[in-house]
Amino acid sequence: MRLFTTGKRKSSIARIIMTKGKGNIEVNGKKLTDYFTRGTSILILRQPLVLTNHETSFDIRVNVQGGGLTGQADAIKHAITKALLEFDKELRPTLKEAGFVTRDARIKERKKPGQPKARKKFQFSKR
Repeated sequence: MRLFTTGKRKSSIARIIMTKGKGNIEVNGKKLTDYFTRGTSILILRQPLVLTNHETSFDIRVNVQGGGLTGQADAIKHAITKALLEFDKELRPTLKEAGFVTRDARIKERKKPGQPKARKKFQFSKR
């Protein structure tokens, strides 16, 4: 059984292949701990697996691109959540209550013309 899903966060896109296995996670051809050096990123992306007691049930291969490491970790978390929902529909209330099902759609606001940044204005000069 193979599950293919996609997760997104900011400008990061994660595509995963989840198969029955022993809990190995591979990100862009590297081991999880080699790709994500910060422990918090590893904790973030493993949250759905820990919450549903599937840490050692699946092997996950991830292809992630775009954004920074935190956005990539959240994109992987979103993809894993979607794959778990495909695997077992009964997990939906648990994952929904934890807030993992909804995509975090916050992205960088575009820069407007005539301004130095998205919302910052040039200093007003009276004279």
